[in-house]
Amino acid sequence: MRITVNIPDEIMKDLLKYTKAKSNSQAVKLALKEWHRTKTIQQLKSLRGKLNIDLDVEKLRASDEI
Repeated sequence: MRITVNIPDEIMKDLLKYTKAKSNSQAVKLALKEWHRTKTIQQLKSLRGKLNIDLDVEKLRASDEI
């Protein structure tokens, strides 16, 4: 997908420096991928203790299904 965005110069400079990307596009892609990964992890962590999963780990390890 192509998109045009206005990013302040100082932010873009920092982004290029931190990502070590060779182009603005690559830097933005890397930043968006990392943001998405971080948000996904946060969502998964927020579920901790809220899901009731009754698994017998020993049975799972012994079975060939894994």
